[in-house]
Amino acid sequence: MSTYALPTALAEIVDDFQALSEPERLQLLLEFSRGLPELPERLQDHPELLEQVVECQSPLFLTIETEKNDGGPSAFRLFFKAPPEAPTTRGFAGVLHEGLDGLTAEEILAVPDDMPELLGLTRAITPLRMRGMTAMLGRIKRKVAASARLQS
Repeated sequence: MSTYALPTALAEIVDDFQALSEPERLQLLLEFSRGLPELPERLQDHPELLEQVVECQSPLFLTIETEKNDGGPSAFRLFFKAPPEAPTTRGFAGVLHEGLDGLTAEEILAVPDDMPELLGLTRAITPLRMRGMTAMLGRIKRKVAASARLQS
């Protein structure tokens, strides 16, 4: 699959990963781990507002919020909580945050389910961790689809 079907920011991230050797890809994943934003204050003390992605080896929680656009389709904001001692999980969350945050339901739902494989990490990361990233993307897409149905 090529990156042409991906939203621009996500396609650029995939291109960055594909341009690197495998060890360099792991380093880039660690950079995304360090760049994952902290939860906003309104979510920090309310774990009930976050949903755990149980398929991840490390505890990862996420939620989405809808942001209304004047006259246009709503944008979706993504929020993740992952422990610092889980850099792979945080890195995957960072990739999805940077690549999908602020997009519309149509853009997010069009992302292919196998997008995590495009990062070229399948030999460097265990299959269980790769399934975790696929599950994160799937959970985001399910939450966005449900929210979009409620809005229409």
